[in-house]
Amino acid sequence: MHAWRPVAMDGALAVVVAVLQSVTVLANPGAGALDLVAVLAASAALVAWRRAPLVPLLVSTLGMLVYAAHVQPGPPAAFPVMVAVFGAVRAGHRVLPALAGTLFLGVTLAANLTGAASGQDPQTIVQGTVLLLGWFLAAGVGGTVTRHRQAYLEQAEQRAAEAERTREEVARRRASEERLRIARELHDTLTHSISVIKVQAGVAVHLARKRGDEVPAALLAIQEASGDAMRELRATLEVLRDDDARERDPHDSPDRGPREDAESVRPEPSGLDRLDDLVDRARSTGLPATVTVSGERRRLPVEVDRAAYRIVQEALTNVSRHAGGAAASVRIDYGGTELVVQVEDDGAARNDAPPVPGVGLVGMRERVTALGGRLRAEPRAEGGFTVRAELPLGDPS
Repeated sequence: MHAWRPVAMDGALAVVVAVLQSVTVLANPGAGALDLVAVLAASAALVAWRRAPLVPLLVSTLGMLVYAAHVQPGPPAAFPVMVAVFGAVRAGHRVLPALAGTLFLGVTLAANLTGAASGQDPQTIVQGTVLLLGWFLAAGVGGTVTRHRQAYLEQAEQRAAEAERTREEVARRRASEERLRIARELHDTLTHSISVIKVQAGVAVHLARKRGDEVPAALLAIQEASGDAMRELRATLEVLRDDDARERDPHDSPDRGPREDAESVRPEPSGLDRLDDLVDRARSTGLPATVTVSGERRRLPVEVDRAAYRIVQEALTNVSRHAGGAAASVRIDYGGTELVVQVEDDGAARNDAPPVPGVGLVGMRERVTALGGRLRAEPRAEGGFTVRAELPLGDPS
């Protein structure tokens, strides 16, 4: 609900009550200007029954007492006081509304009984007062019920907020546990396997050199690739475990204590600064590859830099696996608002027999989509395959 709506509703209520009460004053030949002023003041005070309930309780009770004691208008004079009693009880007050209702009923009863000599039946006056007492009790009960209902709704909102917070905490804890599980699995499987490959390749290189034999280029590529894989896998494991530590201690910051040292020695993820090494490694496996860089080379956002490196890495791997004997060309274009990464080969892929997308292409597309970019991976019209990624760089300023 908008903030102005309660104010508008309270203002409308005050206007309606003022009009009705003014009609009764003008229709009563014994009423005067003082009665009209008292009625208007009592009615206007109802504007504040929601925000400052004791003010209209006092003003309405006194104003309607002046009017009722003067001309004995009957039950309609009690309505502004009932509204004020309801508002005060709704706000949590009990004694003052009870005193106001008792005072109003007592004064009006005494005034009406005093005027009974003019022909009013005392029994009718008492019955009317008892009826008003019932309406005042109903106003008090209504205010109490409304107050309890508001308290219940507030508690329900608090419980809902607490439940939402608990769900978020549970989700974070489960995500943290899943990251730790993945880190353990990676360490227990890939790390050990890659370590064995690296050690065996190193031993083979050492023995070949010791015998004076020429070390095969493929063996050197295996040794270098396994070392890079170990470095990147170690960095990934540190990221997974460090994120878990941050969630367990959110007040810890990267610029405090041992965590700062850990951050300073953590290997950086691969980016285009290692593009030459990546292409050289592909060449060492027998893949002819060329690199063309256009535009002004500059520092890129970390996620864009990493995605560009992975796209080239995956594309060159696919050329080696699926386009044997083909040559690859890598083009990096640094634009003003986007980075274009394109890898093409002159293999045997054709438009009429497109390859089935594998996990590598799916992951490549997910990376580009997550950055808000566009990816095109398809056979070329002249033969071969092309991968073109357009990665937004954001505001160049």
